[in-house]
Amino acid sequence: MAAGTPTSAGAAPAATPVLSVVIAVVNEAENIASVCDELAACLPELPDTEILFVDDGSTDGTIAALRAARAKGLPNLRIVAHDRRLGKSAALRTGAEHARGRWMATMDGDGQDDPKAFVAMVARAEASPEGVAPLVVGVRRKRRDRLSRRIATRFANGLRRRLLRDGCPDTGAPMKLFSRADFLRIPQFEGVHRFLPALLGHYGASLICIEVRHRPRLHGTSKYTNLNRALVGIRDLLGVMWLQNRTHLPRSVSER
Repeated sequence: MAAGTPTSAGAAPAATPVLSVVIAVVNEAENIASVCDELAACLPELPDTEILFVDDGSTDGTIAALRAARAKGLPNLRIVAHDRRLGKSAALRTGAEHARGRWMATMDGDGQDDPKAFVAMVARAEASPEGVAPLVVGVRRKRRDRLSRRIATRFANGLRRRLLRDGCPDTGAPMKLFSRADFLRIPQFEGVHRFLPALLGHYGASLICIEVRHRPRLHGTSKYTNLNRALVGIRDLLGVMWLQNRTHLPRSVSER
């Protein structure tokens, strides 16, 4: 079997979904059941939806917990696993390549995000003008993180907004919804998920911001330190600025 090909155990239903909810996880075994229960509860309010978890090299029982959630009552849950840890952006790219929906939504697997927000996010996306696929960002107005992390995030968001002029108050927000095809057009690099307002905007996507609930993490700890985020974020920010400057796109294309 070719690398990256889904196994039959995780095969999706034959019908093509409208929405693919992609969740990158690393060592979140304790949180999987609660996250999946909440996803199952909001599915009746969403269009045809598949749930795609990308395990980024977990060393605990995350995959076993996902299989248990699928057997419990989420037959449209699919599991794709990396053989080693590659980072969140790589996991989201893997998810996009395996997903089937026109729309792709992202959230974290630690219980801090409320998937009910996807109902309003999908409605706003599908109400957009024909031919224009927006980026819908779930802005976290009241962060439920440690003070040090809130300060670091506020600084990073402010710096990105000031230098990239993307108009988004929470560029690193985990809850986003966008065209899967548009996401696959942008270059892949670790950290790309923090710059989607700037990158997708450069490709013509309009920005819609919706306030969402943010909750304390259910179990475990974040996989990244504030220093790690800051140092890597500055390097990536310079890279995105260079990419924007060097990417030239036509306003329109016509065949004559």
